[in-house]
Amino acid sequence: MEGYLVLSDGKVFSGRLRGAQGQAAGEVIFNTAMTGYQEILTDPSYKGQIVTMTYPHIGNYGTNPEDVESRRTFAAGLIVKELSLVASNWRATESLDEYLARNDITALEGIDTRALVIALRERGAMPGLIAPAAGNDLDALRREAAALPGMEGMNLAAEVSVESGYRWEDLQDPPAGAEPARFRVIAYDFGLKYNIARMFAERGVALEIVPWAYPADEVLARRPDGIFLSNGPGDPEPVHEGVANVKRLLGQVPIFGICLGHQILSLALGGRTYKLKFGHHGVNHPVSDLATGKIAITSHNHGFAVDEASLPKDVRVTHRNLNDGTVEGIESLTHPAFSVQYHPEASPGPHDAAYLFEQFIGMME
Repeated sequence: MEGYLVLSDGKVFSGRLRGAQGQAAGEVIFNTAMTGYQEILTDPSYKGQIVTMTYPHIGNYGTNPEDVESRRTFAAGLIVKELSLVASNWRATESLDEYLARNDITALEGIDTRALVIALRERGAMPGLIAPAAGNDLDALRREAAALPGMEGMNLAAEVSVESGYRWEDLQDPPAGAEPARFRVIAYDFGLKYNIARMFAERGVALEIVPWAYPADEVLARRPDGIFLSNGPGDPEPVHEGVANVKRLLGQVPIFGICLGHQILSLALGGRTYKLKFGHHGVNHPVSDLATGKIAITSHNHGFAVDEASLPKDVRVTHRNLNDGTVEGIESLTHPAFSVQYHPEASPGPHDAAYLFEQFIGMME
């Protein structure tokens, strides 16, 4: 079925619909990863976003039940140059096209993704919609796209978080060879990826996941060894309850944050955040550890960043993005708390930054 991508600035791309072949709306962004499309589709941080894959051929290894990163899909839509209808991998249980259709995700293929990425780099990530060509008036679709809201001011963490708490060990058995549990950590679910929980379990950490606005006093009453602030979608500043809870927890127990959790910790420490032009989405971002000078290639997915100039004097920048100089990590000089903007758990992506889990365990010790 023929379909359109209509951006909020009026630009139109024509292609073919795959997957659910319906209409989808969201912020149109691009991801530079060559693999990991199933992890991307199930990452809650992509809530409200239509993901454009810059690699031209997507779907050749199919999908399977093991490579999901949450309880369901969250991406609003998918755009690719060519979607493989053949799944050539021994782990595959269905094709990407079948997976998209079953999970009600519309994809658009056949457009010039290079031209789209250039437009997003020049003008910034923007709202857009995918729609069937048949039965739709293009001028009406342009007006609809122009009226779509942006990401600023949207508390999407409240939409993706679990409604009630659970223990990771009740959801998934410990991995083979995992250390016995030595620490209990309570994780705030702003959009938690499963591989974060897996990496904690491998290192002997019993993880209890709680909703995004779970009261800090109830957390402290359970006497955890540490607090983890998860990744998640959207603008961090409207997540008021999350910021207030972290303020209450500072100095009471060690805190580690990733992605949105990093931004929420920064806000709780007195900093501010801002919207990036087109965000960081991919698995090849070089990040410098300012203490050691070592460079890690890291996985990213975020549209907002911490304003370095807003950080108080008792907060130190620990990591920096070598592409654009943005803040990639902070630590408090007053409280046992640190965070990073990127994803040390990968999935997809390299494992260069996995040592940060040991750093948190050392802080709890």
